[in-house]
Amino acid sequence: MIEHQNISDEKLRTLIRSGAIKSGGNQHLKIYGTLDCKSGKRMKRVNRVFFETEEDALEHGFRPCGSCMHKKYLEWTKCL
Repeated sequence: MIEHQNISDEKLRTLIRSGAIKSGGNQHLKIYGTLDCKSGKRMKRVNRVFFETEEDALEHGFRPCGSCMHKKYLEWTKCL
């Protein structure tokens, strides 16, 4: 997990372009989603984190976003 406030914008863009970062999340709400999620783009930088894989997000206790990952979110709610 990479906290947005601890990485430069240039380094972040490089990691996204290279495919090293696959998803982003809200550290406060414990939600992860796609990098192009409208909800994710509105969050504060201090709350934003990035993950290499979805498994990484799940291991850190994050749940799928109900907006951009609706199908996975519904599957997650069934597991509760």
